[in-house]
Amino acid sequence: MDVLDILDRLVAFPSVAGKPNGDIASWIEAHLAEHGTQVTLLPGPEGDRSNLFATIGPADVPGYVLSGHMDVVPAGEAQWSSSPFALRRDGERLYGRGTTDMKGFLAAALAAVPHVAGMRLARPIHLAFSYDEEMGCRGVPHLIARLPELCAKPLGVIVGEPSGMRAVRCHKGKAAARVTMRGRTGHSSRPDLGLNAVHAMTDVLSATVSESERLTHGPFDPAFEPAYSSLQAGVIAGGQSVNIIPDTCTLDLEARAIPGVDPAGLLAPVKARAEACASEGFQIEWTPISAYPALSLPHDAALAALLRELTGEAPLAAVSYGTEAGLYQAAGFDAIICGPGDIGRAHKPDEYILASELAACQRMIEALGTRCAV
Repeated sequence: MDVLDILDRLVAFPSVAGKPNGDIASWIEAHLAEHGTQVTLLPGPEGDRSNLFATIGPADVPGYVLSGHMDVVPAGEAQWSSSPFALRRDGERLYGRGTTDMKGFLAAALAAVPHVAGMRLARPIHLAFSYDEEMGCRGVPHLIARLPELCAKPLGVIVGEPSGMRAVRCHKGKAAARVTMRGRTGHSSRPDLGLNAVHAMTDVLSATVSESERLTHGPFDPAFEPAYSSLQAGVIAGGQSVNIIPDTCTLDLEARAIPGVDPAGLLAPVKARAEACASEGFQIEWTPISAYPALSLPHDAALAALLRELTGEAPLAAVSYGTEAGLYQAAGFDAIICGPGDIGRAHKPDEYILASELAACQRMIEALGTRCAV
């Protein structure tokens, strides 16, 4: 199978984040087994989805990890020109959910396996494919925890998120949480007998806006756009009718932090303001949704030099979106981003990748194999 055949098969699996992924994981496992690759499925605590780890070459020698995720975001938008889970080609463009984010990278890696497996590798190349990345990198921590028993400590991790095949050294960290405010309902004509959860949440929302403004004054990292950390309220919901006192209101928050700043810490002032509402009789729930640290690979790191050699271009300093690379780095492994496609095409109808981008990614991986060969 060539890279287009493999991408066709991968896109056909509607592996939406948060859903069972046994079908796509089993297909990848069987495909790799055909080429004599050591494959391990690693079930997550959810019981219905798994990470996958595979090794080409000697597992007891330090090598390189190619990291990607098998899940995709939902594809329920009405604007799709064709079925999102059926690959459609129009010239250079290959349309389908996940083509860019990031089944294109998975397809290129799998297409490179026969070539790399035919080499005598002195250093191994590993494939680490995770689940539920789109829900806040929930699957990969379980995979990272198992790495010491699966392989020698890697020399580096290449996370194949869409970057136009230009390596990227840094990204922001992220933390998201949900505030649930519970008051007391009643008829709107007697507000004195109720506790209006929507009204109370306005204090929490005000604190969010205030903190968001404060962050614009620094600290700064000029590698990023914007150059500061950020905080926003993304979703607010509460109430059921204008003549009913709303007893419940929820607010979803997201913080994105430059390297050196704890993203969860950015949410702390908002959490404190929410918890202060308890003194007024409200019940408060604070539920973390997702979190991952920033990535910050030094410009003179050996992994950055390797990617410059493999791609022919100097790595970019930073991107504003986040990836699993920060979690790998936090676990003690050098990590960098480099993959086919453009992040601007992801998470929207008619997502696509170019056939030439897939070919370039496959060439890069095969060149990595040459570097690792005897």
